[in-house]
Amino acid sequence: MTHAMSLTALALAPALVCAIYIFIRDKYEKEPFQLLITGVLFGAILTAPIVQTEDFITLFMPDGGLLMEAAYDSYAVAALSEEGLKYLTLFFLVWRNRNFNERFDGIVYGAFIALGFAGVENVLFVLNPTLGGVNTGLIRAVLSVPAHAIFGIMMGYYFAMIKFEPEKKYVHAFKAFFVPWLIHGSYDFILLSGMEYMMLALAAFTAYLWFKGYKNMKSHIEASPFKPVQNKTA
Repeated sequence: MTHAMSLTALALAPALVCAIYIFIRDKYEKEPFQLLITGVLFGAILTAPIVQTEDFITLFMPDGGLLMEAAYDSYAVAALSEEGLKYLTLFFLVWRNRNFNERFDGIVYGAFIALGFAGVENVLFVLNPTLGGVNTGLIRAVLSVPAHAIFGIMMGYYFAMIKFEPEKKYVHAFKAFFVPWLIHGSYDFILLSGMEYMMLALAAFTAYLWFKGYKNMKSHIEASPFKPVQNKTA
């Protein structure tokens, strides 16, 4: 029991760290704590329908060798079902909520929903009697959970643009799903391909995603209407 509790804590810790980081980055107008918890819970609850959806899509797995199966599993099974259901959850949770009143809010809610799912998914992996354990927890703490945070940041970035740049709402609505789907699928494909040179590209790809995610967060933070106006003095 103690070992299982330790593994559970190990599995949840990276999601908690990422959530705290996103919360701190929300500099000018914090979101209601209750709504943030709701986002995390919704993300966690998504685990069940996502698993069922993935199991269904897996039934149509093409027989085309390792790379074909890796591509299908990455883009059609994992990325499509996970990002699709997170997208719908984000829309129904906050689109008409009065607290969704600045661009960075989209990033906050997108990331918290993603981390709710990532936390539960990570627990399932780490506690798996065959694939789990401390090593799995440490590897996923560095790779998988932060990756889900980035997917949520990307989704939330464009999702906010739907509301605050309505003249391009259809373009942003498409990007809010397509961009996280693409990077999620590509990330998983690199991991599942089994090719060493692809694994070498993972570090560069991860660094790029973190740079892009940080840049997107900074852009929405700077655009906040709650940002204090600094008086210039001669």
